[in-house]
Amino acid sequence: MRKWFIGIVVIAVIAGGLYFFGPLRPGQNAASAAFQTETARRGSLTATVGATGVVRANQTAVLTWQTTGTVGEVKVHVGDSVKANDVLAVLEQTSLPQNVILAQADLVAAQRALDDLKNSRLQSAQALQALESAEQALEDARNPELAQARALEAIATAQKMVENAERTLRNTLSPASQTDIDQAKAQVVLAEDRLNQARDRYEPYANRPEDNVTRARLLQELAQAQQQYDAAVRNYNALLGTTNPTDRAVAEANLETARAQLLQAQRDYERIKDGPSEADIKLLEAQLADAQREYERVKDGAAPEDIAAAEARLAAAQATLNLARLVAPFAGAVTEVIALPGDQVAPGTRAFRIDDLSRLLVDVQVSEVDINRIALGQTARLVFDAIPNKEYTGKVSEVSLVGNSLQGVVDFTVTIELIDPDQDVRPGMTAAVNIVVNELQDVLLVPNRAVRIMEGKRVVYVLKDNLPQPVEIVLGASSESDSQVLEGDLREGDAIILNPPTIFESNGPPPFVRGGN
Repeated sequence: MRKWFIGIVVIAVIAGGLYFFGPLRPGQNAASAAFQTETARRGSLTATVGATGVVRANQTAVLTWQTTGTVGEVKVHVGDSVKANDVLAVLEQTSLPQNVILAQADLVAAQRALDDLKNSRLQSAQALQALESAEQALEDARNPELAQARALEAIATAQKMVENAERTLRNTLSPASQTDIDQAKAQVVLAEDRLNQARDRYEPYANRPEDNVTRARLLQELAQAQQQYDAAVRNYNALLGTTNPTDRAVAEANLETARAQLLQAQRDYERIKDGPSEADIKLLEAQLADAQREYERVKDGAAPEDIAAAEARLAAAQATLNLARLVAPFAGAVTEVIALPGDQVAPGTRAFRIDDLSRLLVDVQVSEVDINRIALGQTARLVFDAIPNKEYTGKVSEVSLVGNSLQGVVDFTVTIELIDPDQDVRPGMTAAVNIVVNELQDVLLVPNRAVRIMEGKRVVYVLKDNLPQPVEIVLGASSESDSQVLEGDLREGDAIILNPPTIFESNGPPPFVRGGN
């Protein structure tokens, strides 16, 4: 038994030696043939950060009823475009709660009260004017001589206005002398001749450019001649008694107004010429006291808190009235219609969904390791499982400043806006997103699958003289398949081993390989 055991051990040692030392002898290619290699090369590298997300609209709103009632009219259908504040549906008025029905009356009352408060300045001015009039009336009553003098002066002024109005009307209606008419006719003939001459001089230059100096000068002369002719014709017609009917009507109206003012001035004088009675003075004093009290009441106008309270009551009434209808909160497309005429609804009953599809966005979660490589405006490539063989372009439109921690993993939300969406892309679709964080040209590249960690450092194994040799490297940017080599004794054209032996990955190659033996 002992001899058999010794024989087995010898055979095992020989087999192990052949396994480890045989491939390293010159001329033996069995090991090298078992390695998969790829040549180190220079080329372009697009570094990306990948993530997945779901397409959403720029803005979404789900509208629900806020009161009970019966749906009376639905004004939109799925796919309709709406603007902000467009009415989508209304409830039948007779089915509404009593407070909603009465809100219309409350709204009118609240608006009237608010208008009254805001018009308090006008009330204050009117009260001041009434106070001044009352003071003047009492002063006139206490000084009859002064009041009579003012009344007589008012009569004289009104009489003069009547005389002027009568003179103007006579001039408008009375015919002129034949001499004046002949002279006016001659002026018309002369003005017409000047107008024709000016027109003849301008005609050859009518089609010249507007900035032509001669054309501009002749056009000005033509306009002046036209004005002079029109004035001469008006003067001639007036002398013939063909005055504009409007001018005659204005003159007549001015005369009637002046006569009415004269009559009122005479009445005022008759009232005060004998002086006021004691009863008149007491009445005027009472009117002055009333005017003073009214002015004191409104002189400061409405208090700001009163206006604020009135505005709050108005807003409350409007909000209650709005419960009877649903309006679009923003411009968008109607993507869901649940409300139908005749439906019985209650607070919280879902009715519509509105989506703003003017922008389509995708929210993705990016690890804290990569978030500092993301910046606004970076390009992104998007593909969808639902849309095969098609790639879309997007850009980073928003990067969250605060991360979200879930089970110890911190991610940041990054929003991608689609630049070239079409009708195939719809909210709710899942998108695979690759954000381009760097684009490099003519850099040394190694396959990611060839990189290993040895003693805390990154290495790749290079096949030299049919032997795997570790080469320490420092990597830069990476894509899905390759990484940029920043430092290391790696050259373009080196054969990089993609599947180095497992024994090399953790402890490195055996000592005799390290020494080159």
